[in-house]
Amino acid sequence: MKAEVMTMPETPEERRLQEHQRDLARLRGLRPIDDDFLRCILRDNIPLSQFILRILVNKPDLVITEIETQKDLKRLAGARSICLDAYGTDSEGKKYNLEIQRSSFGAGVHRARYHASSMDIENLDAGQSFSDLPETFTIFVTEEDYFNRGKPVYPIERMNLATGEPFNDGSHILYVNGKYRDDTAIGKLMHDFSCWDPDDMNYKELKEVTRYYKEDPKGVKIMCRAFEETREEGRAEGREEGRAEGTLTTLASLFTDGLITAAQAAARAGMTEKEFLEKVTHPVTT
Repeated sequence: MKAEVMTMPETPEERRLQEHQRDLARLRGLRPIDDDFLRCILRDNIPLSQFILRILVNKPDLVITEIETQKDLKRLAGARSICLDAYGTDSEGKKYNLEIQRSSFGAGVHRARYHASSMDIENLDAGQSFSDLPETFTIFVTEEDYFNRGKPVYPIERMNLATGEPFNDGSHILYVNGKYRDDTAIGKLMHDFSCWDPDDMNYKELKEVTRYYKEDPKGVKIMCRAFEETREEGRAEGREEGRAEGTLTTLASLFTDGLITAAQAAARAGMTEKEFLEKVTHPVTT
């Protein structure tokens, strides 16, 4: 049966109610491997961040002292800025950048290189010796097996090719295979990362926090507020740029769910129906 197209809400209150219902539906389907959900569950949660990083870097005694989500890095004028999903520091001063990359397009090797170099720029001030650079770990958790070799983790290290010895510059890049499954710690963690239902998870650490943000009224309120802030940011960008990608994404979702027509979505996006359909069919990626 063809989905009935809903009429657009006519009042701000009706729009807020419809958005809230969509937020609740979206929340039910979120998983830790969704970057917006991961950032929320790790925010100010050092124990959970430590638990996850211990498994990912295979350091059972790792002690995380700080964690920051949505960390902006840009210390060079004119340089491309990046926003880290989670940025942590351990008791020895080592730095950890945990990134969720569901799309293989967003997990390219040059992106990993840029993330690693940005961490170096962030952690060396004028006058400091280059030897003061901390050891860094750039960790990409990808939903697919990026290298298609069936390995749980792909450690990337610089080598002296003439001698066959490690370069030992303190920079480490890891690609974690989100499809990997077995009874090891990493296999169970990747299973949990792909679960939307906390009852299906292996680790109580993830069960508890996922249940809080999905079922506890306080946690649900926090998530819905985060969705609302994202929409507000999209609307602000739309006012400044005319056709904000965040707003377009929301309208595309409403259209594909059959909640509004292409004509209605195009009108709200400030474009023709043909332009809107082309954007939805051939989205622009950055």
